[in-house]
Amino acid sequence: MTKVLVTGGLGMIGAHTARALADLGREVVCTAHHRAEVPSFLAGEVAVEVLDVTDRDAFLALGSRHDIGDIVHLAGSVPGDDPVAFFRTDTAGLLNALDAARVWGVRRFAVASSLGVYFGRTEVPWHEELPLPSGDLPHLIIAFKKAVEPLTTHALRGSGVQPVLLRIGSTWGPLMDPESPFNPIPPCISAVLRGEQPKPLYADDGGDSCYAPDAGRAIAMLTTAETLRHDTYNVSRGEPFTNRELAEALRATTSGPALDVRPGRQNGPGPDPYLDITRLTQDTGFTPAFDTAAAVADYVAWRAGNPR
Repeated sequence: MTKVLVTGGLGMIGAHTARALADLGREVVCTAHHRAEVPSFLAGEVAVEVLDVTDRDAFLALGSRHDIGDIVHLAGSVPGDDPVAFFRTDTAGLLNALDAARVWGVRRFAVASSLGVYFGRTEVPWHEELPLPSGDLPHLIIAFKKAVEPLTTHALRGSGVQPVLLRIGSTWGPLMDPESPFNPIPPCISAVLRGEQPKPLYADDGGDSCYAPDAGRAIAMLTTAETLRHDTYNVSRGEPFTNRELAEALRATTSGPALDVRPGRQNGPGPDPYLDITRLTQDTGFTPAFDTAAAVADYVAWRAGNPR
């Protein structure tokens, strides 16, 4: 059996994807660059290759050591002060991964996009058939993820490699930076675990949220499915969460300070956007295993023995 290569496979989403692939019986090769510590739930389950994905020769050399049949490209960097340097680094990594996919003749190439590609659409929930707006984007990472989609589909056209564009939702869980600016849930839970009072929340605010083990399992199922009818899939929980649910879950799970939850919404009426996962469910059978309460309980248990 061929192996699945997961670039960035020791990061949050990558590690949970690798674990889910191993659970499905696949041999997995994870690449790591800055972070080489293998999470406890991956120990003995995967092979790890230290790789700078911007090094084309080193990337292609993986093919001489492993029989790679599918690629999940999740490696990425965090922007610094120079946006051009960020775009250069992540574009080089993407192009090298695409080059490897074509040279090795893999079956499927899955790549991280983002729910941010929908920013500007007012319909809720967001689904894959919505035309993508051309408005301004709030972050360099989202801008790059949006560019990833046409770069990938055009690069693989005629190659026999199926692209799978993963429009990944707002994902959180084990291995995420507890003070991450990209998702409010881990910092809120971290404050409660320290015995501190988080800033006030509004009960009906919330939106898209997916627990990392669920996101990894969805990506693994898309990677290993016998057939896929589409090239683009939303990856998330499929229904919105609210701060009210978060407060109730924390109250049931921890003895820390209760959240200060105020009635209503901070910015007035109207639903928060979230991703529709009908397409994902129809083509893979995926359903999320974690609602908000189960995710909070699992995360609090994880944090009891792990800093991230």
